[in-house]
Amino acid sequence: MSQSPARRTVLRGAALAGAAGCGLTACSSGDSGANASAVPDRPVELGAAAEVPVGGAKLYREDRLVVSQPAKGTYKCFSAKCTHAGCILSEVDKKEGSCPCHGSRFDVTTGKVLQGPAADPLPEVPVKAKDGKLIAG
Repeated sequence: MSQSPARRTVLRGAALAGAAGCGLTACSSGDSGANASAVPDRPVELGAAAEVPVGGAKLYREDRLVVSQPAKGTYKCFSAKCTHAGCILSEVDKKEGSCPCHGSRFDVTTGKVLQGPAADPLPEVPVKAKDGKLIAG
């Protein structure tokens, strides 16, 4: 017994929709996906060092970095790319960075995982203040 053309069309459409959905999921993180580097491959000027509060941190989403200043004039920089699925941290509140994809939270002064599903810490990135500007990488 053969399937009617209408049934074949519906089944083919469902299969294509499922494949397209998988493709969209893989591409939805764009530059922040698993293939994008977690650390810069060349020095990146982030802006004025004064923008990072003492005892706090600043997220540089476009550069995929987060910089903290635990003590005046001391800077720590980490990749802002979550080590679980590669999403970029969405916000920093005081010393905690949060991932919007699955809820991982990180201490942005040490890179350590505070809440999973991420298991690995954020990779550290060298940073220095030069002429009042932060340069990472």
